Amino acid sequence: MDAAQLRQMQAPIKERYKTDPKTALITLKAKGSTDSEGIACKVETGRAIAMAGLHPATGGSGLELCSGDMLLEALVACAGVTLKSVATAIEVPLKTGNVYAEGDLDFRGTLGVDKETPVGFAEIRLRFEVDTDAPQDKLDLLLKLTERYCVVYQTIKNGPKVSVSMQRM
Repeated sequence: MDAAQLRQMQAPIKERYKTDPKTALITLKAKGSTDSEGIACKVETGRAIAMAGLHPATGGSGLELCSGDMLLEALVACAGVTLKSVATAIEVPLKTGNVYAEGDLDFRGTLGVDKETPVGFAEIRLRFEVDTDAPQDKLDLLLKLTERYCVVYQTIKNGPKVSVSMQRM
């Protein structure tokens, strides 16, 4: 897909969102089930079922997906798609590229070993490697726009309002 094809595909969508902003607001959903054996949660992805479980650093077998890894994978997926979309839009030819995310966790927090140790990632790093002949100023713009438009990156960076509830079935 080239820049013109991308603009042609997105033009009616953007116009609809401009004329009727309510149509741009959607609610994405995810569902998991804890009725499996062991300490795990079956997550329905829409394409398959992913089984998430304890990370080996918390006693897990390593056979199930770790939700921390899944968060980083979601970041990589979103950042990669955003990078490709922005590169196409601003006509930065990418021969190939890689996206890496890594995050630092102190499992004493999640295991309750040390109440002062925070639960969750202390730091997340996102890195791109690209093979392109584009000049540095275009790469700088590509990075800036990828950061701006990557939904998962912006969500992690800015922390949305989050609520939690529980009810009986």
